[in-house]
Amino acid sequence: MTRPRSRPADRPSRERRRASHSMETVLTAAVALLDESGEPALTLRALASRLGTGVGSIYWYVSSRDDLLDRAVDHVLGGVLTEIERRTGDGDGDPVDNLRTMAATLFDAVVDRPWLGSRFMRNIDAPGNSLRIYEVLGQQLLRLPLTPLQRFHAVTAIAGVLVSSAVGLGQEEPPEAVLDGMVERDEYLGRYADTWRTLDAAEYPFLHDIVDEFDGHDDKQQFLAALDLTLTGLRHLTGAPPGPGRGSDSAS
Repeated sequence: MTRPRSRPADRPSRERRRASHSMETVLTAAVALLDESGEPALTLRALASRLGTGVGSIYWYVSSRDDLLDRAVDHVLGGVLTEIERRTGDGDGDPVDNLRTMAATLFDAVVDRPWLGSRFMRNIDAPGNSLRIYEVLGQQLLRLPLTPLQRFHAVTAIAGVLVSSAVGLGQEEPPEAVLDGMVERDEYLGRYADTWRTLDAAEYPFLHDIVDEFDGHDDKQQFLAALDLTLTGLRHLTGAPPGPGRGSDSAS
C-alpha cells in the first residue's frame, strides 16, 4: 500500500504563503498612492512595492486593479459618512439644511482627493458606502411632503450637482507651472479673464458681465451656489419654511 506523501518540512503551506497584511493596511496604502499621484499611479505592482511584498500577494485581497480602486473609494467614503454624521448629528434638523451639509461634506472630500470625483457615485448597484450615501441623502427627502417620483428627481438633481462639480475638479489639469507652485491659481485664472476683457463687449456681453466674478472665483462657493439653486427649488416645491441655518458646513 502506497503511503500518502507528506508535505516537505521546508515548503510553507498555502495559508502560510498568504500575505501578512490586513485589508485595512492594503487599502490605506492604496489611498496613499492615489493621494500622492492620482489614479494612474495606483497599480498592483506599485502597491506591492509600497507594502514590501510581491504582486501575487495582493490578489489575496483584490481580484483586479478596478476592484482595488472600487475598494479604495469605498474605504474613503466610509470616512465621509462618519464626517456627515458628525456634521448633521442625529439628522433630525431641517432636512434641506441637512442635505446642504451632506453635499458640502462630499464636495470637501473631492477637493481633498480629486481622484475620487469620477468614482464616488458609481457603485450604487450594490451594497457599499456609495449606495449608503445615496440612501442618507434620500432619507432626508423622506421627511418632506413629496411623492416618490419627486424624491427620485430631487436626489438625482442633488447628485447631479455633486457629480458634475466633482468630475470637473477631478479632470482639471493645471499647467506644470501651477502644479510646481511657480504660478498661483488666481494668476492662472486671471489670464483667461484678461483674454475675455479684450473681447468685443457687443459680441460677448455675457462674458463681460461675469468676468470680474470669474477672475479668482472660489470653487466651493461656486458649487454651493449651484446647490442652493437646487435646494431653493426643493423648498418652493414642498412649501418648507427656511431652516434655522445652513447646516454646519463652514462655507456659508
